Amino acid sequence: MLQDRTAIAGIGETGFGKLLPTSEERLACEAIMSALDDAGIAPREVDGLCSYTMETTDATEVARNIGAGDITFFSQVGYGGGAGCATVGHAAMAVAAGQARVVVAWRSRKRSARSARIWASAAESVAVNGRWSRPWGLLRPADEIAMLARRYMHEYGATREALAEVALALRAHANRNPRAAMYARPLSREQYLNARWVSEPLCLYDCCLESDGALAAVIVSRERARDCRRPPVYIHAFAQAMPGQIFAMTNYFCDDPLRTPSFVAAKQLWSGEFAPADIKVAQIYDAFSPLILFALEGFGLCGRGEAADFVRGGKLRWDGGAVAVNTSGGSLSEAYVHGFNLITEGVRQMRGTSTSQVDGAQCCLVASAECVPSGALLLRR
Repeated sequence: MLQDRTAIAGIGETGFGKLLPTSEERLACEAIMSALDDAGIAPREVDGLCSYTMETTDATEVARNIGAGDITFFSQVGYGGGAGCATVGHAAMAVAAGQARVVVAWRSRKRSARSARIWASAAESVAVNGRWSRPWGLLRPADEIAMLARRYMHEYGATREALAEVALALRAHANRNPRAAMYARPLSREQYLNARWVSEPLCLYDCCLESDGALAAVIVSRERARDCRRPPVYIHAFAQAMPGQIFAMTNYFCDDPLRTPSFVAAKQLWSGEFAPADIKVAQIYDAFSPLILFALEGFGLCGRGEAADFVRGGKLRWDGGAVAVNTSGGSLSEAYVHGFNLITEGVRQMRGTSTSQVDGAQCCLVASAECVPSGALLLRR
């Protein structure tokens, strides 16, 4: 098992924004160089690379431009928002197995550019999974998740108030974070409830931002991390999950449509020192607010069907008394970079440098997308 054999020694990021003039390749290299500087490791020591299959920059370009050494391990992980934790997990396995010594994982995006949108270069108008949903009006990710949200409401009696709690907590965290897109833009419950629909029951504030930017992390052995510039954040556990009956984004054809990947990942994630009751802070993929409710239940932070009550009364806020979620603002209010900012925020929490620091947290759950094959990490001090 991985338990604490590897660590995240450095993190880096660019600024976030819309229509940034910088190319995705340069954004990636800037984030990686920042992460290496944070760790105090020279680029020539890098011998491993991990990224998303959706990354547009070839790994060879990144390696040359940062001045990496000979690369002995490289991998890419699919499924968009489901890939973030797995890039770090694959890096950790490579280091633990001796395949590499210094591995960088990253995500770079130019989401606000129309040419970068998935549909701008689609080879076919409807992919295989989409043939069961697109002709009937489920045209966007928001439409697909809205269906699951409506099913959740039907099964458990939840209302939009639960979704509001998610959006308001994350905006409150962003209001404390100068790096966040929504730093100086508070959100009231009244604004949330009166917002325009995107795909009922999801309104504008239930949906992630569209962001340009890049982030990176440096993964090394436990022993090497002790000599790096920053306090090490140990990778205590890693899990990937693909439920047997899964349909990416449209989990409607299963025996249990609300049994998301977190239920599978949890079995492996909690096999070490920590249990759900130990989690005071979590960074959970939030392209859409209902995904946080699903994950809270899947990872066992509350019971099945209990998430709507669990989040009530501001309990997801950094000082809310339950589990502080997405303390940088997450994809809803900091930036949407396919969830990699959740990893870097998890590291900040374990270093004690978050702008919404949770006192006494000894570990942090980080979870990738609930709607596709996914992954999760447990980070610890």
